[in-house]
Order: sequence, then structure tokens, then C-alpha cells
Amino acid sequence: MLPKFTWNIDPVFLHLGPLALRYYSLLFVGVFLGGYALLKWQIERGGGDEDDAGDFIVYGVFGVLIGARLGHVIFYDWKKALADPVWIFEIWKGGLASHGATAGLIFAMWLFTRRRGVPFLEGADRFAFSAALGATLVRIGNFFNSEIVGRPTDQTWGVRFPRYDGNFHGPFRYPTQFYEAGLGLLVILVLYLVDRWAGKERRPRGLLISVFFAVYFTGRFFVEYFKAYQTLPTSYPLTMGQILSIPAALLGYIGIAWSLKAKLPVGWAPPEDLEEEEELLDEDEDEEFEDEDESDEPAADEDEEDDDEEEEEPPPPPRKKNKKKAKKRPADDDDADDDE
Repeated sequence: MLPKFTWNIDPVFLHLGPLALRYYSLLFVGVFLGGYALLKWQIERGGGDEDDAGDFIVYGVFGVLIGARLGHVIFYDWKKALADPVWIFEIWKGGLASHGATAGLIFAMWLFTRRRGVPFLEGADRFAFSAALGATLVRIGNFFNSEIVGRPTDQTWGVRFPRYDGNFHGPFRYPTQFYEAGLGLLVILVLYLVDRWAGKERRPRGLLISVFFAVYFTGRFFVEYFKAYQTLPTSYPLTMGQILSIPAALLGYIGIAWSLKAKLPVGWAPPEDLEEEEELLDEDEDEEFEDEDESDEPAADEDEEDDDEEEEEPPPPPRKKNKKKAKKRPADDDDADDDE
């Protein structure tokens, strides 16, 4: 069990004049570096190029930041956005939603795979480990920022957040940031076990990302029972986080069933490359057949030449006619006398 303690750490790790380097920022860097390493491992294992992982980082950064910000504005702070539209762009002041980040990443992956000619589910599967790591580190960053806190508790464990409550006499709260960080680690473990069980590169396409959605958002649904209320009043049976987690979790369970039934093969190579490889194989086979034909043709030509030579042999010399003159038979005397 966790002991009760007060968390009043300055979220700024280092002051550089007017600039401030926060723990949250450092952890966000860890999200992208660690996510890149995991995505690179998955893409290379699937036969892709490591440059693809680096190229996706650009898509991922914009997808996370824009999606997380818009998700927070739309689902949690719409009134403030209407009162102060400029605040929407002041992302450094906080206000990022994990559900929005998930939606942003989905769109970023769709756009990336579409331009690369790779199936969307193929890219999503490869990114599942990175997403789980991101969910883990972001929640630790929330703890350093004293945000996304839990509800008050009278249990034997709890954390007091003076920076959140505004005083040192606030209630002890559930450390839900740690709950969700632990959930992220659990998802990574489950993904690893499912990946091995399914045969790694023999697994069906869509399985890993479906497992991520099913396990993570089911866990998020239950963690929400310990988190402080946001947006919706306490009289509501569900929180906004639970309402958003239900369809995501259902999508994961449906995806698992579909993936195991469809059993589509995995592989990072886009269809165009596979077609080109098949064409190259066909060309190689044709060349082999042509080589064999060419190797056989000379023999056939030789036979034909032999036949031609046999046919073109000069005919045997004609037999010489017997030119011996026949002996002249003497005329009869009687005939001679008659002539005379």
C-alpha cells in the first residue's frame, strides 16, 4: 500500500531565463523517443524500413498535440474556449485529453499509411506498443504537474496536492495518475504476451491494436471511478471519461473477434511493392524459360542445318551417254543398183 504524503514538487525542472523546462516536457520527449524505438522495432520486424518510423514521428507529434488539445476543448472546457478563443492555442498552459490524443493518432496513422500505401490496420498494429508507452509516461507527467487527480479518500493511502487544491490542508486523494501509469504498463505486458501467443509475424492483422483498445479503455472505465469529476456533475452515473471509453473498448472487443476470424496476414510491404515483386518474379521466370529456349534453339538449328546440308548435297553426276557410233551397215547391192 502507498503511504499518505503531500506532493508539492515544482513542475518546472529547470528555469532558463524566461523559458521553463518542465518534467512533463521531458516525459513527452521520452514518449516520442520511446515510441519511435518501439515503432521502429515493429516496422523492421515486419519487413519495412526504419525511415518509416522516423517519418511517422512528424505525423504523430501533430496528431497528438492537435487531437489532445481539441479533445480537451470539446469535451472538457468548451465554455472557456468560447469565452477566450485565443486560449485554445495556448497549449503550454495545459489542457490535453487522452481520448483526443487517441483520435489524433488514429487520423495521423490513417494519413501516413494512406500516403505510404500500407494498410491502416497494419500501421495501427505496429503502433500499439508505442501508444501504451505514451499512455504510461503521460500520466507520470500529470503527477508531476499535480493534475488529473483522484477523488478524496479516507483510505490508508492517498496523496495531498496543494498545487491543485490551493492549500496545504486539502484532502488526501487517490493517486489515479499512478493507477493509469500502471494500466499502461499492464497493456504493454498484455500486448507482448498476445504478440508471442499469436506467433509474432504470423499473427492476424488488427489483433494488437484491438487488444490495446479493449484492455486500455476497459481499464480507463474503472479508473474513472477514482478520478475527480470533470465537466459532468457528480449526479451523473458516468463521467465524461467513462462515456468516451465505452465505444473505444467495444471497438477493441469487436476488432479482436474480427481479426481472429478474418486472419489477414501481416507485413509492412505495401500492396504495390508486393505486386512489383510478383511481376519481377514472373519476369525472372520468363527469362529463365527464354534462356532454356535459347539453349535449345542452337541444337535445333544444327539439326536443321544438317538436314539442309543433306538436302543440298549435289546430285550424283549424270551417267555418260555411250557415244560410240554404231557401225554403218553396208547397203544392199540391189538397192544400190536401183538407185543407179
